[in-house]
Amino acid sequence: MSRELTRAQLIERSIIKKYRGELWNPFTYAINRYELIKPGDSIAVCVSGGKDSMLLAKLMQELHRHTAVPFDLRYIVMDPGYNRENREKIELNAALLELPVEIFESDIFAVANSQERNPCYLCARMRRGYLYAKARDLGCNKIALGHHFNDVIETTLMGMLFGAQLQAMMPKLHSTNFPGMELIRPLYCVHEEDIVAWARYNGLEFLRCACRFTEGLESGELSGKRRETKELIRELKKTNPNVEKSIFNAIHEVSLDTFPVYKTRGVEHSFLERYDEGKI
Repeated sequence: MSRELTRAQLIERSIIKKYRGELWNPFTYAINRYELIKPGDSIAVCVSGGKDSMLLAKLMQELHRHTAVPFDLRYIVMDPGYNRENREKIELNAALLELPVEIFESDIFAVANSQERNPCYLCARMRRGYLYAKARDLGCNKIALGHHFNDVIETTLMGMLFGAQLQAMMPKLHSTNFPGMELIRPLYCVHEEDIVAWARYNGLEFLRCACRFTEGLESGELSGKRRETKELIRELKKTNPNVEKSIFNAIHEVSLDTFPVYKTRGVEHSFLERYDEGKI
């Protein structure tokens, strides 16, 4: 007689079975295409408590169980100053999903919320530093973050429309402040709508940004340029259903010969450097 599966096992099965095409396949595709994991890696999966990082943790857990590539995992949660309700929500979801998270505290919310300008930018920068430091202390050489496909294309558009630059989000990066450490983004090819569908299918409710700047927002609502960019893409999809794929593919098919000015390794170059040589 087959035993009844636990809820955690049913959730895991939904990733591998029902949402295999939407979640598991693009996850493993990104791992392989961008060479995100190598033998001997020790990876700290950074769990914020949101839907993206929680799914990332489960995907990494499944990969660790079934892959032939030897690597180690730690699941770290940084509490930047959550209220009791939000802290408990993370702990309950981690227990439900059978994720052995390690929680550590910081004062990021207190510091960032005291700033009148760019508190979200400061919060993000401080979070990254704390996560790198904790991962290093645990003996890890990589941290894994839950940025997904939509983050990639939205960040690309935001840079162009509001930052006056063509700059994409990389699938992996070497840390500039923590030598020997890397950042990887295994959800790079996973669509946000599929993460939402998976969470709803399993009746899961995850934490959203819990600082004072988002407390007044309705469920799932965003503010600022990110929201504007999402709305723009939504409008463009009405006449071009493939617009998201086109933006994503564009950052993989960059032709520097068509740019009047470009930067590489922080050095600016002009097309004039090669123009008279007849190479353009």
